[in-house]
Amino acid sequence: MSNVSSNTSPDSATCTLWGGALSLYSGKVRSYLIKKGIAYREFYASHPDFLDRIRPAIGMGVTPVVELQGGVMLQDSTDIIEALEARFPQRPMVPQTPVLRALAWLIDAYASEHLLAMAMHFRWSEPHVSVQRRFLQAEFGRASYLGSDGAVRDRAGERMIQHFSSQLGPLGINADTAAAIEAEFDDLLDRLELHFQHVPYVLGGHPSLADFGLMAPLYAHLGRDPVPAQRMALRAPNVARWVERMNLAAIEDGEFPDIPAAFDGQDTVPPTLMPLLELVFQDWTAELLANAAAFNGWVHSQPDLAQGSMVNTDQKRRVHPTVGRITYGWRGCTVDRNSAPQALWHFSKFQEQLARCQGDAQDVIWALLRRVGGEAASSLRLARPILRRNYVLVVGP
Repeated sequence: MSNVSSNTSPDSATCTLWGGALSLYSGKVRSYLIKKGIAYREFYASHPDFLDRIRPAIGMGVTPVVELQGGVMLQDSTDIIEALEARFPQRPMVPQTPVLRALAWLIDAYASEHLLAMAMHFRWSEPHVSVQRRFLQAEFGRASYLGSDGAVRDRAGERMIQHFSSQLGPLGINADTAAAIEAEFDDLLDRLELHFQHVPYVLGGHPSLADFGLMAPLYAHLGRDPVPAQRMALRAPNVARWVERMNLAAIEDGEFPDIPAAFDGQDTVPPTLMPLLELVFQDWTAELLANAAAFNGWVHSQPDLAQGSMVNTDQKRRVHPTVGRITYGWRGCTVDRNSAPQALWHFSKFQEQLARCQGDAQDVIWALLRRVGGEAASSLRLARPILRRNYVLVVGP
Protein backbone atom coordinates (compact mmCIF):
# COMPACT_ATOMS: atom_id res chain seq x y z
CA MET A 1 0.00 0.00 0.00
CA SER A 2 1.31 3.41 -0.95
CA ASN A 3 1.13 6.38 1.36
CA VAL A 4 -2.29 8.01 0.97
CA SER A 5 -2.93 11.44 2.46
CA SER A 6 -6.14 12.64 0.76
CA ASN A 7 -8.91 13.86 3.03
CA THR A 8 -11.98 11.74 2.35
CA SER A 9 -14.34 13.29 4.90
CA PRO A 10 -17.56 14.84 3.59
CA ASP A 11 -18.41 18.48 4.27
CA SER A 12 -21.55 20.59 4.20
CA ALA A 13 -21.50 20.84 0.41
CA THR A 14 -20.12 17.48 -0.70
CA CYS A 15 -20.79 13.88 0.28
CA THR A 16 -18.34 10.99 -0.02
CA LEU A 17 -19.20 8.02 -2.22
CA TRP A 18 -17.24 4.92 -1.38
CA GLY A 19 -17.40 2.84 -4.54
CA GLY A 20 -15.54 2.50 -7.80
CA ALA A 21 -16.14 2.37 -11.54
CA LEU A 22 -16.12 -1.44 -11.52
CA SER A 23 -18.79 -1.73 -8.80
CA LEU A 24 -22.30 -2.72 -9.89
CA TYR A 25 -24.30 -0.92 -7.22
CA SER A 26 -21.95 2.07 -7.14
CA GLY A 27 -22.98 2.70 -10.74
CA LYS A 28 -26.58 2.97 -9.60
CA VAL A 29 -25.80 5.42 -6.80
CA ARG A 30 -23.34 7.51 -8.81
CA SER A 31 -25.88 8.02 -11.60
CA TYR A 32 -28.46 9.08 -9.00
CA LEU A 33 -26.08 11.61 -7.44
CA ILE A 34 -25.29 13.05 -10.87
CA LYS A 35 -28.90 13.40 -11.98
CA LYS A 36 -30.04 14.62 -8.56
CA GLY A 37 -27.35 17.29 -8.56
CA ILE A 38 -25.72 16.19 -5.30
CA ALA A 39 -22.02 17.02 -5.20
CA TYR A 40 -19.80 14.08 -4.28
CA ARG A 41 -16.25 12.80 -4.23
CA GLU A 42 -15.60 9.12 -4.87
CA PHE A 43 -12.99 6.90 -3.27
CA TYR A 44 -12.16 3.20 -3.41
CA ALA A 45 -12.70 0.94 -0.43
CA SER A 46 -8.95 0.20 -0.40
CA HIS A 47 -8.33 3.69 0.97
CA PRO A 48 -7.10 3.55 4.58
CA ASP A 49 -10.00 5.75 5.72
CA PHE A 50 -12.50 3.14 4.58
CA LEU A 51 -10.75 0.48 6.63
CA ASP A 52 -10.41 2.78 9.65
CA ARG A 53 -13.70 4.67 9.58
CA ILE A 54 -16.30 3.06 7.31
CA ARG A 55 -15.90 -0.69 7.66
CA PRO A 56 -16.10 -0.69 11.49
CA ALA A 57 -19.28 1.40 11.36
CA ILE A 58 -21.01 -0.75 8.71
CA GLY A 59 -19.75 -4.04 10.12
CA MET A 60 -18.85 -5.40 6.67
CA GLY A 61 -16.52 -4.59 3.80
CA VAL A 62 -19.15 -3.51 1.28
CA THR A 63 -19.74 -0.72 -1.23
CA PRO A 64 -21.39 1.56 -2.08
CA VAL A 65 -21.51 3.64 1.05
CA VAL A 66 -22.50 7.30 1.01
CA GLU A 67 -21.04 9.28 3.89
CA LEU A 68 -22.58 12.59 4.92
CA GLN A 69 -21.29 15.27 7.25
CA GLY A 70 -21.97 14.49 10.89
CA GLY A 71 -21.10 10.81 10.76
CA VAL A 72 -24.17 9.71 8.77
CA MET A 73 -23.40 6.59 6.73
CA LEU A 74 -25.84 5.14 4.22
CA GLN A 75 -25.35 1.67 2.77
CA ASP A 76 -27.27 -0.37 0.17
CA SER A 77 -28.00 1.44 -3.07
CA THR A 78 -31.77 1.42 -2.54
CA ASP A 79 -31.56 2.66 1.04
CA ILE A 80 -29.12 5.36 -0.09
CA ILE A 81 -31.47 6.70 -2.74
CA GLU A 82 -34.52 6.52 -0.48
CA ALA A 83 -32.70 8.37 2.33
CA LEU A 84 -31.32 11.06 0.03
CA GLU A 85 -34.72 11.59 -1.60
CA ALA A 86 -36.14 12.30 1.86
CA ARG A 87 -33.25 14.59 2.77
CA PHE A 88 -33.25 16.48 -0.56
CA PRO A 89 -36.84 16.65 -1.81
CA GLN A 90 -36.05 19.07 -4.65
CA ARG A 91 -35.98 17.52 -8.14
CA PRO A 92 -37.58 14.22 -7.05
CA MET A 93 -36.37 11.06 -8.76
CA VAL A 94 -39.42 8.98 -7.80
CA PRO A 95 -42.74 9.81 -9.51
CA GLN A 96 -45.47 11.23 -7.32
CA THR A 97 -48.32 9.57 -9.25
CA PRO A 98 -49.22 6.08 -7.98
CA VAL A 99 -48.91 3.85 -11.07
CA LEU A 100 -45.59 5.24 -12.30
CA ARG A 101 -44.27 5.26 -8.72
CA ALA A 102 -45.09 1.57 -8.29
CA LEU A 103 -43.49 0.68 -11.64
CA ALA A 104 -40.35 2.62 -10.72
CA TRP A 105 -39.96 0.47 -7.61
CA LEU A 106 -40.71 -2.72 -9.56
CA ILE A 107 -38.10 -2.10 -12.25
CA ASP A 108 -35.54 -0.99 -9.67
CA ALA A 109 -36.01 -4.24 -7.76
CA TYR A 110 -35.89 -6.42 -10.90
CA ALA A 111 -32.76 -4.79 -12.26
CA SER A 112 -30.92 -4.57 -8.94
CA GLU A 113 -31.65 -8.14 -7.88
CA HIS A 114 -32.58 -10.43 -10.76
CA LEU A 115 -30.10 -9.03 -13.29
CA LEU A 116 -27.17 -9.49 -10.89
CA ALA A 117 -26.63 -13.02 -12.22
CA MET A 118 -26.53 -11.75 -15.80
CA ALA A 119 -23.96 -9.12 -14.90
CA MET A 120 -21.77 -11.62 -13.05
CA HIS A 121 -21.99 -14.16 -15.87
CA PHE A 122 -20.72 -11.75 -18.50
CA ARG A 123 -17.86 -10.64 -16.28
CA TRP A 124 -16.68 -13.91 -14.76
CA SER A 125 -17.84 -16.87 -16.86
CA GLU A 126 -15.72 -18.39 -19.59
CA PRO A 127 -14.95 -17.49 -22.30
CA HIS A 128 -15.73 -13.89 -21.33
CA VAL A 129 -13.37 -13.63 -18.38
CA SER A 130 -10.43 -14.81 -20.49
CA VAL A 131 -11.22 -12.42 -23.34
CA GLN A 132 -11.42 -9.37 -21.04
CA ARG A 133 -8.88 -10.51 -18.45
CA ARG A 134 -6.45 -7.66 -19.08
CA PHE A 135 -9.21 -5.11 -18.55
CA LEU A 136 -10.43 -6.80 -15.37
CA GLN A 137 -6.91 -7.13 -14.04
CA ALA A 138 -6.40 -3.39 -14.38
CA GLU A 139 -9.84 -2.51 -13.00
CA PHE A 140 -9.60 -4.68 -9.92
CA GLY A 141 -5.94 -3.81 -9.48
CA ARG A 142 -6.64 -0.09 -9.24
CA ALA A 143 -9.52 -0.78 -6.88
CA SER A 144 -7.38 -2.77 -4.48
CA TYR A 145 -4.01 -1.00 -4.81
CA LEU A 146 -3.71 2.80 -4.71
CA GLY A 147 -0.07 3.05 -5.77
CA SER A 148 1.57 3.76 -9.13
CA ASP A 149 3.48 0.47 -9.60
CA GLY A 150 1.76 -1.24 -12.53
CA ALA A 151 3.15 -4.67 -11.75
CA VAL A 152 1.93 -4.54 -8.15
CA ARG A 153 -1.46 -3.31 -9.36
CA ASP A 154 -1.77 -6.19 -11.82
CA ARG A 155 -0.88 -8.79 -9.21
CA ALA A 156 -3.50 -7.33 -6.90
CA GLY A 157 -6.03 -7.44 -9.72
CA GLU A 158 -5.23 -11.06 -10.50
CA ARG A 159 -5.90 -12.06 -6.91
CA MET A 160 -9.31 -10.41 -7.12
CA ILE A 161 -10.07 -12.20 -10.40
CA GLN A 162 -9.30 -15.54 -8.79
CA HIS A 163 -11.63 -14.73 -5.90
CA PHE A 164 -14.63 -13.51 -7.89
CA SER A 165 -14.37 -16.18 -10.56
CA SER A 166 -15.22 -18.71 -7.86
CA GLN A 167 -18.41 -16.93 -6.79
CA LEU A 168 -20.74 -17.97 -9.63
CA GLY A 169 -22.27 -21.08 -8.04
CA PRO A 170 -24.31 -19.24 -5.39
CA LEU A 171 -26.03 -17.33 -8.22
CA GLY A 172 -26.85 -20.43 -10.25
CA ILE A 173 -24.40 -19.53 -13.02
CA ASN A 174 -22.93 -22.59 -14.75
CA ALA A 175 -22.67 -24.31 -18.12
CA ASP A 176 -26.30 -25.41 -17.93
CA THR A 177 -27.68 -21.89 -17.44
CA ALA A 178 -25.19 -19.88 -19.56
CA ALA A 179 -27.17 -20.00 -22.80
CA ALA A 180 -30.37 -18.92 -21.06
CA ILE A 181 -28.60 -15.99 -19.39
CA GLU A 182 -27.18 -14.82 -22.72
CA ALA A 183 -30.55 -15.16 -24.44
CA GLU A 184 -32.11 -13.10 -21.67
CA PHE A 185 -29.52 -10.37 -22.20
CA ASP A 186 -30.38 -10.20 -25.88
CA ASP A 187 -34.10 -10.08 -25.10
CA LEU A 188 -33.54 -7.30 -22.58
CA LEU A 189 -31.45 -5.28 -25.03
CA ASP A 190 -34.06 -5.68 -27.78
CA ARG A 191 -36.88 -4.40 -25.58
CA LEU A 192 -34.89 -1.49 -24.22
CA GLU A 193 -33.63 -0.62 -27.71
CA LEU A 194 -37.21 -0.16 -28.92
CA HIS A 195 -38.17 1.77 -25.80
CA PHE A 196 -35.26 4.22 -25.93
CA GLN A 197 -36.04 5.00 -29.56
CA HIS A 198 -39.16 6.77 -28.26
CA VAL A 199 -38.23 8.18 -24.82
CA PRO A 200 -34.99 9.24 -23.11
CA TYR A 201 -35.69 7.48 -19.79
CA VAL A 202 -37.53 4.40 -18.59
CA LEU A 203 -40.71 6.20 -17.49
CA GLY A 204 -40.64 8.92 -20.13
CA GLY A 205 -39.06 12.37 -20.01
CA HIS A 206 -37.45 12.30 -16.56
CA PRO A 207 -34.97 9.88 -14.93
CA SER A 208 -36.32 7.83 -12.05
CA LEU A 209 -35.53 5.05 -9.66
CA ALA A 210 -36.25 2.66 -12.54
CA ASP A 211 -33.34 4.09 -14.54
CA PHE A 212 -30.97 3.98 -11.58
CA GLY A 213 -31.89 0.35 -10.91
CA LEU A 214 -31.09 -0.59 -14.50
CA MET A 215 -27.80 1.29 -14.30
CA ALA A 216 -26.65 -1.19 -11.66
CA PRO A 217 -26.11 -4.07 -14.13
CA LEU A 218 -26.04 -2.10 -17.38
CA TYR A 219 -23.17 0.24 -16.51
CA ALA A 220 -20.25 -1.28 -14.63
CA HIS A 221 -20.57 -4.87 -15.83
CA LEU A 222 -22.60 -4.88 -19.03
CA GLY A 223 -21.79 -1.38 -20.28
CA ARG A 224 -18.05 -1.13 -19.45
CA ASP A 225 -16.66 -4.67 -19.50
CA PRO A 226 -15.44 -5.17 -23.09
CA VAL A 227 -17.39 -8.30 -24.10
CA PRO A 228 -20.94 -7.30 -23.09
CA ALA A 229 -20.30 -3.61 -23.84
CA GLN A 230 -19.51 -4.44 -27.45
CA ARG A 231 -22.59 -6.64 -27.64
CA MET A 232 -24.70 -3.78 -26.29
CA ALA A 233 -23.24 -1.16 -28.62
CA LEU A 234 -23.70 -3.26 -31.75
CA ARG A 235 -27.08 -4.83 -30.93
CA ALA A 236 -28.69 -1.96 -29.02
CA PRO A 237 -27.05 1.43 -29.68
CA ASN A 238 -30.00 3.26 -28.12
CA VAL A 239 -29.30 1.41 -24.87
CA ALA A 240 -25.61 2.31 -25.04
CA ARG A 241 -26.65 5.93 -25.57
CA TRP A 242 -28.99 5.76 -22.57
CA VAL A 243 -26.07 4.53 -20.42
CA GLU A 244 -24.11 7.61 -21.48
CA ARG A 245 -27.11 9.84 -20.82
CA MET A 246 -27.50 8.46 -17.29
CA ASN A 247 -24.03 9.71 -16.36
CA LEU A 248 -24.71 13.27 -17.55
CA ALA A 249 -26.10 15.92 -15.21
CA ALA A 250 -28.60 17.33 -17.70
CA ILE A 251 -32.16 16.01 -17.59
CA GLU A 252 -33.21 17.39 -20.97
CA ASP A 253 -31.85 15.65 -24.04
CA GLY A 254 -31.63 17.21 -27.50
CA GLU A 255 -32.48 13.89 -29.11
CA PHE A 256 -36.02 14.21 -27.70
CA PRO A 257 -36.89 17.93 -28.07
CA ASP A 258 -40.65 17.31 -27.98
CA ILE A 259 -40.68 15.33 -24.72
CA PRO A 260 -40.97 17.46 -21.55
CA ALA A 261 -38.26 16.82 -18.97
CA ALA A 262 -40.83 15.78 -16.37
CA PHE A 263 -42.84 12.83 -15.17
CA ASP A 264 -46.21 12.42 -16.86
CA GLY A 265 -48.76 14.19 -14.67
CA GLN A 266 -51.56 11.94 -15.94
CA ASP A 267 -49.74 8.82 -14.68
CA THR A 268 -49.57 7.41 -18.21
CA VAL A 269 -47.32 4.41 -18.82
CA PRO A 270 -45.27 4.66 -22.04
CA PRO A 271 -46.65 2.01 -24.45
CA THR A 272 -43.16 0.77 -25.36
CA LEU A 273 -42.57 -0.13 -21.71
CA MET A 274 -45.01 -3.06 -21.90
CA PRO A 275 -42.58 -5.53 -23.55
CA LEU A 276 -40.04 -4.83 -20.79
CA LEU A 277 -42.64 -5.43 -18.08
CA GLU A 278 -43.60 -8.71 -19.73
CA LEU A 279 -39.94 -9.74 -19.66
CA VAL A 280 -39.64 -8.78 -15.98
CA PHE A 281 -42.30 -11.27 -14.93
CA GLN A 282 -41.44 -13.89 -17.53
CA ASP A 283 -37.93 -14.17 -16.14
CA TRP A 284 -38.32 -13.24 -12.47
CA THR A 285 -41.56 -14.87 -11.30
CA ALA A 286 -40.27 -18.42 -10.78
CA GLU A 287 -37.23 -17.08 -8.90
CA LEU A 288 -39.35 -14.84 -6.67
CA LEU A 289 -41.80 -17.62 -5.81
CA ALA A 290 -38.95 -20.03 -5.03
CA ASN A 291 -37.34 -17.41 -2.79
CA ALA A 292 -40.63 -16.79 -1.00
CA ALA A 293 -41.15 -20.52 -0.42
CA ALA A 294 -37.62 -20.86 0.98
CA PHE A 295 -38.00 -17.89 3.30
CA ASN A 296 -41.45 -18.96 4.52
CA GLY A 297 -40.16 -22.47 5.17
CA TRP A 298 -37.21 -21.05 7.10
CA VAL A 299 -39.55 -18.94 9.24
CA HIS A 300 -42.03 -21.77 9.89
CA SER A 301 -39.18 -24.07 10.96
CA GLN A 302 -38.38 -21.63 13.80
CA PRO A 303 -41.61 -20.82 15.67
CA ASP A 304 -39.65 -18.90 18.32
CA LEU A 305 -37.72 -16.76 15.83
CA ALA A 306 -37.29 -13.40 17.53
CA GLN A 307 -38.10 -10.12 15.88
CA GLY A 308 -34.86 -8.52 14.77
CA SER A 309 -33.08 -11.81 14.08
CA MET A 310 -30.86 -11.62 11.02
CA VAL A 311 -32.26 -13.22 7.89
CA ASN A 312 -29.45 -15.68 7.35
CA THR A 313 -28.83 -19.32 8.14
CA ASP A 314 -25.79 -18.63 10.34
CA GLN A 315 -26.90 -15.31 11.92
CA LYS A 316 -23.74 -13.58 10.71
CA ARG A 317 -23.55 -10.20 9.02
CA ARG A 318 -23.29 -10.90 5.30
CA VAL A 319 -23.50 -8.83 2.14
CA HIS A 320 -25.50 -11.57 0.40
CA PRO A 321 -27.44 -13.51 3.07
CA THR A 322 -29.26 -16.73 2.28
CA VAL A 323 -31.70 -19.10 3.99
CA GLY A 324 -30.78 -22.15 1.91
CA ARG A 325 -30.75 -23.41 -1.66
CA ILE A 326 -33.60 -23.01 -4.13
CA THR A 327 -34.34 -24.82 -7.40
CA TYR A 328 -36.70 -23.71 -10.15
CA GLY A 329 -37.23 -24.02 -13.87
CA TRP A 330 -36.31 -21.10 -16.10
CA ARG A 331 -35.99 -20.77 -19.89
CA GLY A 332 -35.75 -24.51 -20.42
CA CYS A 333 -33.12 -25.18 -17.75
CA THR A 334 -33.05 -25.84 -14.01
CA VAL A 335 -31.52 -23.18 -11.79
CA ASP A 336 -29.94 -24.36 -8.52
CA ARG A 337 -28.68 -21.47 -6.42
CA ASN A 338 -28.66 -19.82 -3.02
CA SER A 339 -31.90 -18.18 -2.01
CA ALA A 340 -31.80 -14.39 -1.98
CA PRO A 341 -33.85 -12.75 0.80
CA GLN A 342 -32.56 -9.40 -0.45
CA ALA A 343 -34.69 -9.86 -3.57
CA LEU A 344 -37.80 -10.40 -1.44
CA TRP A 345 -37.05 -7.32 0.65
CA HIS A 346 -36.61 -5.27 -2.50
CA PHE A 347 -39.73 -6.68 -4.18
CA SER A 348 -41.71 -5.85 -1.05
CA LYS A 349 -40.90 -2.18 -1.72
CA PHE A 350 -42.87 -2.51 -4.94
CA GLN A 351 -45.67 -4.34 -3.15
CA GLU A 352 -45.89 -1.48 -0.63
CA GLN A 353 -46.42 0.95 -3.49
CA LEU A 354 -48.91 -1.40 -5.09
CA ALA A 355 -50.95 -1.39 -1.88
CA ARG A 356 -50.95 2.42 -1.92
CA CYS A 357 -52.75 2.47 -5.28
CA GLN A 358 -56.41 3.24 -4.64
CA GLY A 359 -59.49 3.80 -6.78
CA ASP A 360 -58.78 4.18 -10.48
CA ALA A 361 -55.03 3.74 -9.96
CA GLN A 362 -55.64 0.36 -8.33
CA ASP A 363 -57.75 -0.75 -11.28
CA VAL A 364 -55.13 0.48 -13.76
CA ILE A 365 -52.12 -1.14 -12.10
CA TRP A 366 -53.77 -4.52 -11.59
CA ALA A 367 -55.09 -4.56 -15.14
CA LEU A 368 -51.54 -3.80 -16.30
CA LEU A 369 -50.09 -6.57 -14.12
CA ARG A 370 -52.56 -9.10 -15.49
CA ARG A 371 -51.68 -8.02 -19.02
CA VAL A 372 -47.94 -8.50 -18.53
CA GLY A 373 -48.15 -11.72 -16.49
CA GLY A 374 -47.36 -10.15 -13.13
CA GLU A 375 -50.35 -11.19 -11.05
CA ALA A 376 -48.81 -14.29 -9.43
CA ALA A 377 -45.58 -12.62 -8.37
CA SER A 378 -47.32 -9.45 -7.19
CA SER A 379 -49.61 -11.53 -4.96
CA LEU A 380 -46.87 -13.45 -3.13
CA ARG A 381 -46.93 -13.21 0.66
CA LEU A 382 -44.20 -13.66 3.25
CA ALA A 383 -44.68 -15.36 6.63
CA ARG A 384 -42.87 -12.44 8.31
CA PRO A 385 -41.77 -9.05 6.96
CA ILE A 386 -38.13 -8.62 5.96
CA LEU A 387 -36.64 -5.31 7.13
CA ARG A 388 -33.25 -3.62 6.89
CA ARG A 389 -31.82 -2.52 10.23
CA ASN A 390 -28.25 -1.54 11.01
CA TYR A 391 -27.19 -2.38 7.42
CA VAL A 392 -28.48 -6.00 7.43
CA LEU A 393 -31.74 -7.82 6.75
CA VAL A 394 -33.75 -8.78 9.83
CA VAL A 395 -37.05 -10.48 10.55
CA GLY A 396 -39.95 -8.13 11.25
CA PRO A 397 -42.96 -8.68 13.52
